[in-house]
Amino acid sequence: MKQTVMDIVEIRPLQSTPAIRVMLNELLIETVADGGSVSFMHPLSPAAANAFWENSLAAAARGERIVLGAFDGDDLVGTVTLLLDLPPNQPHRTEIAKMMTRVSHRHRGIATALLREAERLAIAHGRWLLVLDTAEDEGAAGLYERMGFRLTGLIPDYALKPHGGLTGTLIYWKRLGEAVPT
Repeated sequence: MKQTVMDIVEIRPLQSTPAIRVMLNELLIETVADGGSVSFMHPLSPAAANAFWENSLAAAARGERIVLGAFDGDDLVGTVTLLLDLPPNQPHRTEIAKMMTRVSHRHRGIATALLREAERLAIAHGRWLLVLDTAEDEGAAGLYERMGFRLTGLIPDYALKPHGGLTGTLIYWKRLGEAVPT
């Protein structure tokens, strides 16, 4: 019998503990070193990674975001963040941010599982419109399009790549379910 990703990976919201921060730091540093365009430049120091995750997890504790983790046993192998703290005129939407999967665990369905859980939680929080951006070069556009996100457009020369040089960003959106504005 073939195992599915959900048979071996548990996805859950993360809380700030020293062990969780260490694993998140390692994942972020690895992602940046591998060229992942997640707002940081290579080399990323452990102190900078830790400061980012401390702030992100503190925002999660305040209910401003949800940081999800994918675990293979005790090992954190992926993460995605659902940003909930948006302006008062946008209570119906959320943003997907910081999608990362360990290099050793890519192409196993972990990112798909993380996105599905993020979508489920968005609906549970009354959010039916998702937006995200991804790098034009080596980003996850294919994944997002397979998951039903629609490309709005490209902003050229949007950010520096972790190892230097500019890349554009692709802006995507997805309406969940049959939700309509009220």
